Amino acid sequence: MIRSVIVSGLLACFSTALAAQTAEIKIGYLRSAEPKTALSLVEVPAQNDGVAGAQLAIEDNNTTGQFLKQRSSLEEVKLTEDDPAAATLALADRGIAFVIADLPPDALLKAADAGLSRDVVFLNAGATDDRLREEDCRANVIHTAPTRSMLADGLAQYLVWKKWRRWLLVVGSHAEDKRYADALRRAAGRFGARIVEERTFEDTGGGRRTDSGVVQIQQQMPVLTQQAPAYDILVAADESDVFAGYLPYRTWDPRPVAGSAGLVPTSWDASFDQWGALQLQNRFVRQFSRRMTARDTQAWTAVRILGESAARTRSADPKTIFDFIKGPDFNVAAFKGQRLTLRDWNLQLRQPILLTDARTIVSVSPQEGFLHQVSALDTLGYDRPESKCKLK
Repeated sequence: MIRSVIVSGLLACFSTALAAQTAEIKIGYLRSAEPKTALSLVEVPAQNDGVAGAQLAIEDNNTTGQFLKQRSSLEEVKLTEDDPAAATLALADRGIAFVIADLPPDALLKAADAGLSRDVVFLNAGATDDRLREEDCRANVIHTAPTRSMLADGLAQYLVWKKWRRWLLVVGSHAEDKRYADALRRAAGRFGARIVEERTFEDTGGGRRTDSGVVQIQQQMPVLTQQAPAYDILVAADESDVFAGYLPYRTWDPRPVAGSAGLVPTSWDASFDQWGALQLQNRFVRQFSRRMTARDTQAWTAVRILGESAARTRSADPKTIFDFIKGPDFNVAAFKGQRLTLRDWNLQLRQPILLTDARTIVSVSPQEGFLHQVSALDTLGYDRPESKCKLK
């Protein structure tokens, strides 16, 4: 009996000592609690969209970390009416120095500005707005989500490579649709495409999920696209997800569709299986019983950046990790055929853009022949000479 008590006590002491030797890297996940919708029922995001990818990456980090006496943990915070600045400070009070952000642009800026005084580093895994990497860039925000300009450039390179240079551009009436249209116009001018005409789809509401919905759509889409100048492809800017999904097979002229429907540029797709991605896809499906989305992958990459940097520096110190990420030796493997690096002028992660038709990967940009003196990946989005970012 006495021996049993002594052994139990020794084991408890050993476990406590071992835990004390293990350095913990605390990571927050800050996201909006607003429900997400989609035009198609099969594309409605899961409740854990994004955070599931981060959870999988935590396991990956800890697999390596156990040999280095490092352990990563994740704390999710959903914002309802909460102030993102207050939520950031609350995370900092709990010793969290790194936060994965899945927030609208303005909320992200509020959180980042609040976190600056507490040395909180954000990894933007959701917002694609170029201004977050340009005029509104922050020195404590790393971006794993691609920008609209990167997505538009990836699409434009392929369309130009195919010699589909004449575009009919159809733009939604919401602000985010117009921002995507701006990126598409820039991409067209940059790579030699020509927009032959622009049209606007006004979102007037209404219920297309009624008994007459299919009939209404079948009549409306041809009218929207009839009597257009000669064009090779219709490019839709519909980030609000109101109309683009109805365009394929319903245009007046028999033409392919790209942009927000048809051929879509993205950072990840459930059909992607190259460069070892199938292994990641299968692990994700086994754990979460659904397919991995672009947001999942952007959050997974953000957490892996932290884990890889902690392992490379053999440190859990936030400043040491952040300095390494910003330094010349940083790179991260993300199942995209090459190691990804950071643009030091705006902290945007360089990455290939996948072009998918929702069943297969049609192509991967940058396309062959689009050259750059530093990295072909810098042909996607704003390059250093174009950047308005002044990190401070």
